[in-house]
Amino acid sequence: MKKSVLTRYRVMAYVTGVLLVLLTLGMIGKYVLDLNGAADFTRVVSIAHGWLYVLYLVFAFDLGSKAKWPVGKQVWVLLAGTVPTAAFFVERKISHELEARIAEDSPAPVKA
Repeated sequence: MKKSVLTRYRVMAYVTGVLLVLLTLGMIGKYVLDLNGAADFTRVVSIAHGWLYVLYLVFAFDLGSKAKWPVGKQVWVLLAGTVPTAAFFVERKISHELEARIAEDSPAPVKA
């Protein structure tokens, strides 16, 4: 497995996580605090999160299939983009696990 597959997943996990936190804050502002402009903010962020979550699903599925994860773990990672802040914790756990595997799979550099 290439490191670029993990990097794509990590970037989308952070983007999805940040947008979901912003969406949660926007919903609080819209429904709880009744802030002016919160409806427009929520609409823009929800559309961005929705489309980028689909991209997150594609990259997470690609990573899981290349890492040969069981179905349960794959579903756990895919759903992490739907719970505020969960994507950050899942990304960190997955990255530590896979970086070790990528390091042992790559050949050692030759010194001249």
